[in-house]
Amino acid sequence: MQVQVIEFKLSVRGLSAWYGSTQALKNIDIDVRRNSVTAIMGPSGCGKSTFIRCINRLHELRPKTRVEGKVLLDGKNVYEMDAVEVRSKIGMIFQKPNPFPTMSIYENVAIGPRLRGLSDEEKLQTMVEESLKEASLWEEVKDQLETPGTNLSGGQQQRLCIARTLALKPEVLLMDEPTSALDPIAAQRIENLLRQLSEEYTIIIVTHNIQQAARISGMLAFFYMGELIEYGDTRTLFERPEKELTEKYITGRFS
Repeated sequence: MQVQVIEFKLSVRGLSAWYGSTQALKNIDIDVRRNSVTAIMGPSGCGKSTFIRCINRLHELRPKTRVEGKVLLDGKNVYEMDAVEVRSKIGMIFQKPNPFPTMSIYENVAIGPRLRGLSDEEKLQTMVEESLKEASLWEEVKDQLETPGTNLSGGQQQRLCIARTLALKPEVLLMDEPTSALDPIAAQRIENLLRQLSEEYTIIIVTHNIQQAARISGMLAFFYMGELIEYGDTRTLFERPEKELTEKYITGRFS
């Protein structure tokens, strides 16, 4: 018997979100291909970050928020799943690197598996090493695993946070402007890392950097005032956008 493989890792249907009485997202429909990088771009306050926070149910942790619609992960609505399970399957990397300040590099990566009940030190050591290697950080830190994670440079801290997320074995990685606080060299390392990770993970990245979206994504979504204006193949959107608003944003004539 053949197992049917769903082309889309995530399917969002009729997604709307509110902060109190303010509507931040308006009836968003979008399909995200598995093992790909999808970029979300648009001006500040257009709903980009709210969108990805709804995908792994972080939005509901803020007071006076609500969500309508569906977010389907492999066909299952995440709003009908346990929220902790959702966040373990759909990891989040934030704009500012946030290693746990009182923990070593090793413990920053090991903390997630420990909290899940893994106590075998040999297995933990293997998982930490594998995660740091996946995040392209192992060779730089393998001799200083017991030093604080906050001792690392900004770019290294962000890769440490990626390793910490990977240690939980997620299926989807959400990234909210992960390079905006980094210098160009550190940002390029993160971009290269995302290309590698997309072979194993489905990645959605929010970015203000139009050139970055062009470099790393296969699919591109343009948001404006809580609405999805246009979504499609990145190259096509850059070369032949269907919407005038998209063209103005991409060409810098947006006001």
